[in-house]
Amino acid sequence: MVLSRPHHWHVQTLGDGPVLLFLHGAGGSTHSWRDVLPRVPGFTCIAVDLPGHGYTRLGSRQRSSLECMAQDIRALAEQEGWQIVGIVGHSAGGAIALRLSQMLPDHPPVLAINPALQPFEGLAGVVFPVAARAIASLPFAVDLIHKTLVAPSRTRQLLAGTGSKIDETGAALYARLMSRRAHIEGALLMMAQWTLTGLTADLPKLDTRALFLAARQDKTVPPETASTAARRMAHAEVEWLDGLGHLAHEEEPDRIAARIARFFASGS
Repeated sequence: MVLSRPHHWHVQTLGDGPVLLFLHGAGGSTHSWRDVLPRVPGFTCIAVDLPGHGYTRLGSRQRSSLECMAQDIRALAEQEGWQIVGIVGHSAGGAIALRLSQMLPDHPPVLAINPALQPFEGLAGVVFPVAARAIASLPFAVDLIHKTLVAPSRTRQLLAGTGSKIDETGAALYARLMSRRAHIEGALLMMAQWTLTGLTADLPKLDTRALFLAARQDKTVPPETASTAARRMAHAEVEWLDGLGHLAHEEEPDRIAARIARFFASGS
């Protein structure tokens, strides 16, 4: 555990060389990178649990927004002396990666897997954040949701809804994660405070070089989200992943790790 106010961070480090930072998505943890990190040669791979997720202990319930998380990760990186040359993000972690890149020296490039760069639309854009805020503020509601997610069968249902097929080890790790009340509360706080308004407005001004890997079978984030965002950016490209879903990096870690290594080693 690393104390960098306001949070106690869970950090995993593997490898040697220039530093790549790995950011998971909402409701995930560093475990999602378990088969990717060992397959990215030539780099020091650092993965962190986002505030309230996994084993990172929240120090403030008011700092789970995209902007605040990016600020707090930057502070963690500065404190630990990480000279980050690239950021890998999955889903919401991809959005955080883009914002964080603009806060770091030299604006390191970003590779985002199924980046969540589209706000909830219509009525959902109003109702969902309000509902998440209400749930996150009521302890008994968090307890109720936690109880519904404890069963491994429920975890399997949630994983099936991503469009991905992961192995039994991965499913067991997600089940363990869902059994932690603090993790459920952390994910709800993130959802309650999540907004992309500032980031999406800034996309045309970002000078970060970015590669978006978009899985065609993603049932969580519409695949066309990546294309829409990339068209609004000056230095972004999209590559399509056939036959994979939202958890593409857990389905084919060899393929994803090879693409990560090539992108940051060669710049393409």
